[in-house]
Amino acid sequence: MPCIDVHEHIWPERFVARLRERRSPPWLDGDTLHLAGEQPCPVDVAGDPLQSRLDELDAAGIDIGIVSLQPTLGLDALPEPERADLARVWQGAVDELVSAANGRLVALAADPFDERFPGAVLGAPALIALDDVALALDALERRGAFLFVHPGPAAAPPGAAPAWWPAVVDYTAQMQAAYAMWLAQGSERWPRLRIVFAILAGGGPFQLERLHSRGVGSRATLHPNVFFDIASYGRRGLELCLQAYGVEQLVFGTDIPVIDAYESLRAARGFGDSVAKYIMDTNPSQLIA
Repeated sequence: MPCIDVHEHIWPERFVARLRERRSPPWLDGDTLHLAGEQPCPVDVAGDPLQSRLDELDAAGIDIGIVSLQPTLGLDALPEPERADLARVWQGAVDELVSAANGRLVALAADPFDERFPGAVLGAPALIALDDVALALDALERRGAFLFVHPGPAAAPPGAAPAWWPAVVDYTAQMQAAYAMWLAQGSERWPRLRIVFAILAGGGPFQLERLHSRGVGSRATLHPNVFFDIASYGRRGLELCLQAYGVEQLVFGTDIPVIDAYESLRAARGFGDSVAKYIMDTNPSQLIA
């Protein structure tokens, strides 16, 4: 069956070169990535990024990958000239990759006001202050684009923390907070904006019973334009979300190249062809139609 992956990242060669020119986060020292709030980590940026990605899509059986510039790099915390420069370099270079990919790649804008793209990515912390991003959300809703909400930069906890801390603790907490704010204020203010929360909103749907115990009715948490990407979660997590929302709110995501596609593929296909078609094709197709 057709498969659309809503959660992928790619760094064109020009963007890699710009990161290597920097000497403060985010920057590349050879093949080691330095981010604020996280331990330095190796990244694989060798070879042709487009051919490598197409090979990976073919191996996984993914027809279309939706790529974005991950907010975890911390661009929004940079002085505006630096942020704008990195976003401009990435968008210009990825536009060329998309053109050369023969329909296999779709890119999301790092700048929500760039109308060349079918959607845009924002870091989860941006949704805590919705008034600050209201113009961007207005613009996306007005032109029928969609918003992909992705974890933002991690905040280092006091003392030593294990390398997995940002991804498991910090990112999920950010996503739950962003989802809760959307339920509290965003969905009513932008009812027509299609929005995708990465990594199952950090487990946000798991909190619905707790919300109900605080007087939030079930109807207030059901919105047809809110979707959850399944990246990094397996059968148990998906079962809870399917029970909470049904099959029409989940979309397939992998977080390639950060995470291998296999676990997401196994999780989605494990529910049978009918459910898998919704998650991998029917639902994500709505976003780029």
